[in-house]
Order: sequence, then structure tokens, then C-alpha cells
Amino acid sequence: MKETLNLVASSKSFGGWQQRYSHHALSVGCEMTFSIYLPPAAEQSPVPVLYWLSGLTCTDENFVQKAGAQRVAAALGIAIVTPDTSPRGEQVPGDPEGAWDFGLGAGFYVDATEEPWNRNYRMHDYVVNELPGLIEAHFPVTKNRAISGHSMGGHGALVCALRNPGRYRSVSAFSPITHPGDCPWGRKAFTHYLGTDETLWRAWDACELIATARERLLLLVDQGQDDNFLVEQLKPEALEAACTEAGYPLTLRRQPGYDHSYYFIASFIEDHLRHHAAALLAD
Repeated sequence: MKETLNLVASSKSFGGWQQRYSHHALSVGCEMTFSIYLPPAAEQSPVPVLYWLSGLTCTDENFVQKAGAQRVAAALGIAIVTPDTSPRGEQVPGDPEGAWDFGLGAGFYVDATEEPWNRNYRMHDYVVNELPGLIEAHFPVTKNRAISGHSMGGHGALVCALRNPGRYRSVSAFSPITHPGDCPWGRKAFTHYLGTDETLWRAWDACELIATARERLLLLVDQGQDDNFLVEQLKPEALEAACTEAGYPLTLRRQPGYDHSYYFIASFIEDHLRHHAAALLAD
């Protein structure tokens, strides 16, 4: 029996449909919301899916409203699914000090092991397993999946792909937190979600996972050179060094003048969609 989905909103866009749904998610123990863009081709036959993971403080709607991805997705015949960035609700604990970089809106796409976070903050399981199962049961899509994201979501996209060989056909990221074990945002989140044993953090750090990756998906990363978080938080040079040492295929594009905003994402989203289409639509 299919899980119940509640339609929250639906709008026609470039011949397809941009929709928003809510449902009760078992993996995170609360009501979750996601958005899905179904291109016109989905009315004729199942289409492949790109999963987009958003960054700190975002919801499922930021990408939908600001990235301008629907036009190209419609032309390519690709669905786009955008989950929320964390569990939410009165029963879900947030940062006790109300900080924006941890807790609600900042799940970091890990499966928390520490109390009280481990009861709800299991976003990796939700993104990799529960949500795709739901999408594939309810919508006209294939099991050809790709994953991408921005900032914290870029970290999530890299980790999801690296931890789950064979699950995705392609991966990309905008301004990812490449080495969370070595930046303030990541260290704060990992200490709370995963505990103080830093050896356990390696399983959720792209720079650590690259060394033992069992699959070689061509990785496309765009990074704005005028990003305020570039030096302290994002550290693309760490990812570049890890890929070079491991022989992992990376295309890292440093974009002069661009910052951390959705103006940056909107400027290059077509390149990323075409990068994924090449893998998703291949025989």
C-alpha cells in the first residue's frame, strides 16, 4: 500500500508541473515536505530524476523559486526533487541557543547517532532511501538518479554519492562544504550529531571518502571566487587535493566575481543539468 502524499501546491511551468507535497517520514519521525518538478515528457513515459539538496537555513522552496531550473529540465526531460534541509516540528529539537547554523534547517544530511538528535536527524537515510522510494512509487519516474546541491547541500550530495556506489548516475555541487571535519560549520554539526570521536566523522566527510571511493562518477563543482565563506568554511582546495591524490575525476570551476547566492546558482544551473542529463539519459 502506497504511503499517503498530501498535495500542498501545484503550478504549471514550462509545460510541466511544479508541485509540493507533505508526508509523514519514518526515517526522521516527523512530517516532511518536498517539491518535485515533472517535465512535459513525464506525461508520456517515466523520466529520470535529479535530487537537489539545499544549504543552511533553506527549505525545499529556495531552489524551486530562485534557480530557474524548470526551463532546462523541461527541455531535457528530467524531473527535479528538492527535499527540505532538516526535520521540522514542535517535537524536533533545534539549537538550544537558536543559532542558524545548527538544528532546524541545518541537518547536514547525516544520520545522527547522539541524543537527542538521533531521534529525528537522519537526513541521509531520508534522502538516499525513503524519499526516492516514495518518488518512484508515486510518480512517473525511472530509477536513473542523479544528485546535486549547494553549500551544506553540496556536502550532502558528495557524501550521498560517495557512500552509495551504484545509487546515482552522476553528481555535482555548487560551493560545497568539502571538508566538514575541518571547518567551523562542520565541526559544530558533527560534534552534536555524531559525537566527539573525530574518527567517526570520516564516514561523512567527502575529502575522507574520496580516498576509498569504489565508484568513479565524474564530479562537477562550481565555486564562486567572491564567496564570503570560501576560505574558512568551503575549502575547495581540500577536495581538489583529495581527488588528485586518489585519481578521482573532478572538474572544479572557480568562477571570478560570483558569491554564495542563488544568483550564482542560476548562472550555471544549465551546465549542471546538462552534465546530469548526459548520464541520466544514456543507454
